[in-house]
Amino acid sequence: MTTILAQGSSGVGNPALNIAIFVAFVVITMGIVIRASRTTKKASDFYTGGGQFTGPQNGFAIAGDYLSAASFLGIAGAIAVYGYDGFLYSIGFLVAWLVALLLVAEMLRNTGRFTMADVLSFRLKQRPVRMAAALSTLVVSLFYLLAQMAGAGGLVALLLDIHDKAGQAIVVAVVGVLMIVYVLVGGMKGTTYVQMVKAVLLIAGAGVMFVLVLFAVRGNFSQLLSDAQNMVTNSTNEAVAGRDVLAPGAKYGLTSMSQLDFISLGIALVLGTAGLPHVLMRFYTVPTAKEARRSVTWAIGLIGAFYLFTLVLGYGAARMVGPDKILAAPGKENAAAPLLAFELGGTLFLSIISAVAFATILAVVAGLAITASASFAHDIYASVVKRGNATEEQQVKVSRITVVVIGVAAIVLGILAMGQNIAFLVALAFAVAASANLPTLLYSLFWKNFNTTGALWSIYGGLISCLVLIVFSPAVSGATSSMFPDSDFSWFPLSNPGIVSIPLAFLLGIAGTYVGRRKLEDPAKQAEMEVRSLTGVGVEKAVAH
Repeated sequence: MTTILAQGSSGVGNPALNIAIFVAFVVITMGIVIRASRTTKKASDFYTGGGQFTGPQNGFAIAGDYLSAASFLGIAGAIAVYGYDGFLYSIGFLVAWLVALLLVAEMLRNTGRFTMADVLSFRLKQRPVRMAAALSTLVVSLFYLLAQMAGAGGLVALLLDIHDKAGQAIVVAVVGVLMIVYVLVGGMKGTTYVQMVKAVLLIAGAGVMFVLVLFAVRGNFSQLLSDAQNMVTNSTNEAVAGRDVLAPGAKYGLTSMSQLDFISLGIALVLGTAGLPHVLMRFYTVPTAKEARRSVTWAIGLIGAFYLFTLVLGYGAARMVGPDKILAAPGKENAAAPLLAFELGGTLFLSIISAVAFATILAVVAGLAITASASFAHDIYASVVKRGNATEEQQVKVSRITVVVIGVAAIVLGILAMGQNIAFLVALAFAVAASANLPTLLYSLFWKNFNTTGALWSIYGGLISCLVLIVFSPAVSGATSSMFPDSDFSWFPLSNPGIVSIPLAFLLGIAGTYVGRRKLEDPAKQAEMEVRSLTGVGVEKAVAH
């Protein structure tokens, strides 16, 4: 078989070998999912794996869920093209876990059962709060899915040398179908095992690439940085050639508005993790709050090691591949890591690393799909439509149907988002999560006077303001890198709306609480929530029920 790396072609590796290894990974992981499906009998098995995973197991699964295509493909590409400014994504994604660990993990496990809405509606009016929380979960999940699907399209298009939009759209559709099958067959148990395997493979693969890049420069990190800067300086792309990738400003420091955009991005990244529904749902897959805390500690260690690897991988791609070849490839910045793998180890290594990245995407989209479907079935169908009278079998059936609908929507949105940097797309999902979910979650856990009106104002206000600002931002139209570059209906100057929508959601929560203060909530429920969230008393009984 002939290795393809023709001058002027952006295809790399051997398409037949790439497909063979892809198929092998899918078959192995599908086998894991099918085996797990044999013990998926009840709704708790489908939604949370029965809450039977240990802290370390769940830590690996969280890492597998969190280290998405954005982490591996998007951040490596951002560092390769923008240098220092690209690494800020890694810092934001990692620091965010401290918020989740210190403020959310244990209390969430103590007060919920299946979804984030269980916590938000614990002492508030069930139906309106569950409806709002479920809608927020669906929107955040779709945004996150959009990024993963776009990453899948770019990755496979690169490996199969597919340049036309129609071919890349087919790739996105195939990923969506596989995601649907994973969730329908295995539920949360199957998805968790796949995420654990994927975390090990991804961190190991990135670690091997990390060692190989440092070996290429004989362990001289300063030499790596210097060589990367030289490649950027000698770029034939005028915009790239003028960048200093070793200092701030290549992307976010050029103007006062871009500096403000960076602050907005940083706020969204640091606060977004603690509001991501698919991350929060992982705390219900362990039996106790102590195991929830242990799982976050394990996750921080694994995720931190990986993000240190991304710094070397990004500058390694700039040094050994060059920004010109990266930007010319299908997927653009997202192709940096696969192209680096080809330079380091040839066709076979490229195929293995790309298969790991592909497995990463599949595991993450499966986790997102099951979170969104569980929220719809448990919070909207069972609690709002059926008023608590739905059987577990009915909930699981509705959840499976929802997975199919979400999969189709993710395919359509993924096709529209092809070519965007997926780390940037994920940052938008973080902004929505931090705006719509985090204020209400924190107020519910820590503010005894918080009421239903405040929750609804905070969720809907944060969600709507964030979506409106995104739609009318340069992320969607008015710039060459926009989703619709040929249109211009943007009036909001920032690409990430977090600096406006997140504080607004917190303020709306306060304002709504005082407006609705005459509608007193149940003080006994508030006291029960406080005791349970802080001590865990009563959790086992609630979960058993």
